[in-house]
Amino acid sequence: MGKKILWCLALLLTIFFLTNVTDTLAKEKVYINGIDANFPPFAYVDKNGVPDGFDVKSVDWIAKQMGFKVTHKPMDWDAIIPSLKAKKIDMIASGMSVTEKREKQVNFTIPYWVIAQVLVTPKDCNKSVDELLTNGNKIGVQRGTTEAKWMKENLIKKGKNFKLVEYDSAPLAIEDVVNGRIVAAAMDDAPAKDAMRKKPVKIVGTFGMPNEDFAYAVRKGDKELLETMNEGLHRLMASPYWDELIKKYKP
Repeated sequence: MGKKILWCLALLLTIFFLTNVTDTLAKEKVYINGIDANFPPFAYVDKNGVPDGFDVKSVDWIAKQMGFKVTHKPMDWDAIIPSLKAKKIDMIASGMSVTEKREKQVNFTIPYWVIAQVLVTPKDCNKSVDELLTNGNKIGVQRGTTEAKWMKENLIKKGKNFKLVEYDSAPLAIEDVVNGRIVAAAMDDAPAKDAMRKKPVKIVGTFGMPNEDFAYAVRKGDKELLETMNEGLHRLMASPYWDELIKKYKP
């Protein structure tokens, strides 16, 4: 009789344990982070097809700290906010600038990085920014970015004589700088510095666009996730891991 009671107790404990594990797994939240597949050092897909970068690893760390799981989904930058609003993704942590127009469509976390916009040229270029933005010169830029919009509205429309050539990514614009198809490329200073470590290019200087803040974006009304990401960012930036990320990715 004693053995039978012990067996029943063991069975009940096993059922109780499995039920609790199942409930815990069922309650565990999984979020999808939309990223630009080619925006180093903040977000990119490595040679093995694995998402990587400063923002990717930051969100991985925050997920562990805040008790959720995250997957990173590469997508076209032009479609990233519509995808967020359509609930195809849950957040955007991929070097996104905070702008007034975007704030009308999404909610942003606290800023985590300040970025400047610069012109990148071949390493042996001896022209100034003003000389580059004249004579019908071709300047590359990633489509859908704040720098593309700003240059159209504040330079071209106001009489600057250059042609803007749009690309799917900043690295593609860099390739055309190197091969001579365009004289320069406009981009954030972080990917520009990354390009300088890999290609024979240099930063000539800024072109008048104000500095911008990078932050993560979530859907309007998603208060819980916004609070979670804000708390996660506070913890991350106060941790030693933040300095490790900066040292590794050099944004």
